[in-house]
Amino acid sequence: MARVLLADDDATQLELCARLIEAGGHQVTPAFCPSEVLRQVSSADIVIMDLRFRNADGDPDAQEGLALIRRIREACAAPVIVLSGWPEELRGSPEEKMISRVMIKPVRIPVLLAAVRELVSGASAPSRNPL
Repeated sequence: MARVLLADDDATQLELCARLIEAGGHQVTPAFCPSEVLRQVSSADIVIMDLRFRNADGDPDAQEGLALIRRIREACAAPVIVLSGWPEELRGSPEEKMISRVMIKPVRIPVLLAAVRELVSGASAPSRNPL
């Protein structure tokens, strides 16, 4: 069982994904915003996060997710999976090298659970995963 920190600013997506990951045998801590992620990240075996979070104007913004990736890396070496409908917003950025995997939404839960098992069992540091 992995301790999964799951981050998304869409409450419906967060709850649904959390339930499905828990059904896969993992303990899930949901986080609705980057500050919640940073409060919980030290106790996580793996972080699964959306790339877009609301900015100060309330708009979904990939820059918020990129900043969160940098802050996660400052805090720990847990593997990070980015779930995104817009993976090109990560492509070529320095943050791309700081994560373990990018998965394009919608993600099939068996595929996501397999990635969690693989990364928790074998990865202790981020590895580059081409988009």
